[in-house]
Amino acid sequence: MNARTADRVATALFWLGAILLVALLGGLLGYIVYHGGRHITWDFLTSPPETIRAGGGIGPQLFNSLYLLILSMAITVLIGLPAGIFLAEYARPGLVTEAVRFSIETLSSLPSIVVGLFGLLVFVVLTGWGYSLMAGALALTVINLPLIVRVSEEAIRSVPHDLREGSLALGASQWQTIWKVVMPCAFPGILTGVIIAAGRVFGEAAALLYTAGMSSPRLHFGLWNPAHPSSPLNPFRPAETLAVHIWKVNAEGLIPDLRRVGDGAAAVLVLVVLGFNLGARWLGRRIHRRLTAA
Repeated sequence: MNARTADRVATALFWLGAILLVALLGGLLGYIVYHGGRHITWDFLTSPPETIRAGGGIGPQLFNSLYLLILSMAITVLIGLPAGIFLAEYARPGLVTEAVRFSIETLSSLPSIVVGLFGLLVFVVLTGWGYSLMAGALALTVINLPLIVRVSEEAIRSVPHDLREGSLALGASQWQTIWKVVMPCAFPGILTGVIIAAGRVFGEAAALLYTAGMSSPRLHFGLWNPAHPSSPLNPFRPAETLAVHIWKVNAEGLIPDLRRVGDGAAAVLVLVVLGFNLGARWLGRRIHRRLTAA
């Protein structure tokens, strides 16, 4: 096989792989949305679920998933981004750096069910919080932290070194160089990691079974005191998320219309993740243009 033929074969294989990937995603999304989209109504999105009778919705579960996303990503980014900056800009070869990298590799290899059992012991039992949104958010932080650290480090390392030298030559400190020169350039890469981690928060169920719980108290959406047990903003109340609700309905549901609820909830879950990804990318491009004037 000559070089030109080999190049054409390789190009065809690359195109085939890309087309198969898009077809797989499109088929999966189409199947879920086709079967579940017809059940999505305003009443389905806002009403509470039923345990025995037909006609329930997913209102509390949808709110819990969004609230858990905010809590978990706030904690994850708050810890993961400084750790990524440290590894990319400050860390020198040594025992501390090796310990940090070993911790990241070990955390990234843990199955989510093991993290859930760890969260049950530490965040539920030892803290005395019981099943709660905060326990679930911390368990998801353990799962997503290695991803955020690695993505942040790689995005910061990919920024050309000439930009740093130019900033330092103009008299800026290292911190000013990182904040005003490096971070805007690394922002798209960091945003990609945040989007992937956010999608995992929506879809995760195994770890949340042992930390956030499989039920929600009756919520009063007009009560916004975060310390009240019935307030939707209370982070220390049990919270069944959308992914856990889908598993629960299909595994042990007693309602007559469990197929309707399961299909509709799965379609909502997929559409929310898709909408979040598209919205985050659009917002990220706008922020990147504003920061870099590109």
